[in-house]
Amino acid sequence: MTANVIEVNGLEHSYGSIKAVDNISFDVKKGEIFSFLGPNGAGKSTVINILTTLRKIQKGEAKVNGYDVARDSKHVRQSIGIVFQMLCLDHEMTVRENLEYHGKIYSMPKRERKKRIEELLKLIELENKRDTLAKDLSGGMKRRLELARGLMTKPAVLFLDEPTIGFDIQTRMRMWEYLREIKREGTTIFLTTHYMEEADQLSDRISIIDHGKIIVTGTADELKNKLGKDLIYLETSDNKTVVEILNSINSVKTVTEDTKSLRVMIGEDVTHVLPQIMDRIRQAEIEITTINIKKPSMDDVFVHYTGHGLREGDPQENFEVSESMEVSA
Repeated sequence: MTANVIEVNGLEHSYGSIKAVDNISFDVKKGEIFSFLGPNGAGKSTVINILTTLRKIQKGEAKVNGYDVARDSKHVRQSIGIVFQMLCLDHEMTVRENLEYHGKIYSMPKRERKKRIEELLKLIELENKRDTLAKDLSGGMKRRLELARGLMTKPAVLFLDEPTIGFDIQTRMRMWEYLREIKREGTTIFLTTHYMEEADQLSDRISIIDHGKIIVTGTADELKNKLGKDLIYLETSDNKTVVEILNSINSVKTVTEDTKSLRVMIGEDVTHVLPQIMDRIRQAEIEITTINIKKPSMDDVFVHYTGHGLREGDPQENFEVSESMEVSA
């Protein structure tokens, strides 16, 4: 049985009247990539700040690498690496100097520092940029350097808070490959993200978090399979009546009504159910204007469990982001 490298029980944290983390419990297994998937303001950064000892626990318990976060913060910090949303590089130092300085802070012996720097420069493909000032690197290169710095001490757990935010899809996919390689080296990775595809493609397990609560946890396939085998998207001339028709069909698991369309979850092969659905609707003399069939995605999973898509402009979003920036500065 795989040991847990992170264990959290009954964790709560509030900023005044705002409850950012609301009685959550979860574990992260050794050697896995574990993701918190949720919108800005969901509580993701607050959890990372607590687990990395940057914020005190208000209520609940947490252990990282076997050490109690509240009572043994020193050993927790020695066990982890962190990459924040905000870049924290020394821009007047070269790539190599940034890594060298970080190793010195952690009292790494000179020979060990030199060896580790060479390993990491090769991993993140910045060998030919070793003498380049950090301020002269591209955004993607800076993030890769942040990643390497977090790995200098070979941490048991690497915490990544929105590691690919603002990247185009090609750069994001390249970063995923670096993270998979880090996992192969034996490092456990805990990351937060609001990118559905990132959670889907990269994670061994995912917890969907919203309004400070963990809604559901599982592998990407487990979460998608719970929705059914197929999804049908329908637009008709009378959606209200069609909902009643669909709910009377045994093979239909759920029907969700959006602004214009109906999202229909099917519990068996859609090819057996779709003709029946179309016949019943036509018999009611209702026009089908649009019909699409697809396999469930993480977007569908998120909407199913939270009741909404990734929201923008949440008042709590600005609060939590500013708190995170203050801590990481």
